[in-house]
Amino acid sequence: MEELRSNFIHDIIDEDLAANPELKIHTRFPPEPNGYLHIGSAKAIWINAMTAKKYGGEFNLRYDDTNPSKEDNEYVESIYEDLMWLGCEPSGGIFYGSDYFDKCYEYAIQLIKDGKAYVCDLNADEMREYRGTLTVPGKESPYRNRSVEENLDLFERMKNGEFTDGSKTLRAKIDMSSSNMNMRDPAIYRIVHISHHRQGNKWCIYPLYDYAHPIQDALEGISHSLCSIEFENHRPLYEWVIDNIGFEKKPKQREFARLNVTHTVMSKRYLRKLVEEKLVDGWDDPRMPTLCGLRRRGYTPASIFDFVARAGVAKSYSVVDYELLEHCIREELNTTAERRIAILKPIKVVVTNYPENKVEYFDLPNNPSNPDAGTRKVAFTRELYIDADDFAEVPPPKFFRMKPDGEVRLMGAYIVKCNEIVKDEQGNVVEIRCTADLETGNGMPIDGRKVKGTIHWLSAEHAKDATVMLYDFLFDIENTADIPEDKTYDDYLNKASVTEIANAKVEPALESASAGERFQFVRTGYFVKDTKHENTFNRIVGLKDSFPKNK
Repeated sequence: MEELRSNFIHDIIDEDLAANPELKIHTRFPPEPNGYLHIGSAKAIWINAMTAKKYGGEFNLRYDDTNPSKEDNEYVESIYEDLMWLGCEPSGGIFYGSDYFDKCYEYAIQLIKDGKAYVCDLNADEMREYRGTLTVPGKESPYRNRSVEENLDLFERMKNGEFTDGSKTLRAKIDMSSSNMNMRDPAIYRIVHISHHRQGNKWCIYPLYDYAHPIQDALEGISHSLCSIEFENHRPLYEWVIDNIGFEKKPKQREFARLNVTHTVMSKRYLRKLVEEKLVDGWDDPRMPTLCGLRRRGYTPASIFDFVARAGVAKSYSVVDYELLEHCIREELNTTAERRIAILKPIKVVVTNYPENKVEYFDLPNNPSNPDAGTRKVAFTRELYIDADDFAEVPPPKFFRMKPDGEVRLMGAYIVKCNEIVKDEQGNVVEIRCTADLETGNGMPIDGRKVKGTIHWLSAEHAKDATVMLYDFLFDIENTADIPEDKTYDDYLNKASVTEIANAKVEPALESASAGERFQFVRTGYFVKDTKHENTFNRIVGLKDSFPKNK
């Protein structure tokens, strides 16, 4: 796993350890099980897991399941699967926010008794009106000064299910004139008559995140609650809850900038919409920014964490180029992926001077950059396939591939010369007839003539059929945060984000490839055997790397 480089979070921890050498570093990743994790989640996982590892501490997985209306066990299982795939086993344990519902309720009772919380009858619209604005102070609720006894009675009745959804909330009594709107008597409990995925119908009141999360952190002994920057303005409320409940060991919340990536949307709500409306092939569609989608696309945990590490840990907003992610996986696969031949646009070539029933085998390297990967034997016969893009009847300048009366090297095998073109009634080229310089084998011509071009090929007799999926960006706008107000994400969905090639020809060795196995299709790109569809290969990334090396 990519080591976590020193950053401002570590500077904070170093100062805390200097002041308290006995402090045990303990972090957590608290996903809400209302969707699948995406690459932005990988940053939070990486920061928390690697920080704990660097300081010899512990790392918890805690499901933030305090909102039963959106949660499902499917998401619980997928989150754990993604965490294990990334290699971030929670050394400190696996927990659920719902494990702490009884304690949250006890602490709410304590706050009421201390005069620091009250039951409010304002509805959502009224609460917004009373809350004020950034420039106008809020107004106190007419229910703010209820007696402790009345508040205890009403809160008990809320718990017992006597009131309808939205009719009452429990609010912290803080300061309606605070410059921080999160401190203007925020709601800490709401009524929701929905069965919980783990608690069933035990509860019809549920704690809100800003109240429950600091309690969970404190009870688990979290030392540093590392979260994304949108929670920075919530930190005073986090600390208020910790202080007013009276925890002796106080976790410290600190924030970092979210990971934003070009051509990508991180909204789980919108990603769920794409899935539900069948605009994509599920949460694991290879175009999706979800971790399961990236896994199916062929990305590796190492490449994802390399990407996160290179993007850096800071507090300022930025958008990271998707090409950096492509660069990371390309760099990894260049040294690890074995080479195979695939013809995406097959056109038949007949070597007229090669015996009809002869089969010859040429040794091709599995990975030229790694001699230890060895070689494999590829059959050569009279009838071959080449890629249609490697032939030009009227070639442009400096075209060194196959052309009329031109010579070209068949990769690892003979030099051939194009002598004749066969077309169908519509004028399409359906066959190319060549002669081979049978003296060349995989060596140079005896007479010393130069042949510049090299193309890949397959024996027509031995080649196997396969489906190849070519994926592009899901959105054709670079920064989805720049979408005008009168437009939606839907307006920028890339209609050409996937191309299916159903008649590709591949090496026989690819028939036995395992699901998830990665290869370089020579001269084409990096591909992975699909995990859902038989005999299908997904393009991970092309061969060309345009990402600046000095970035």
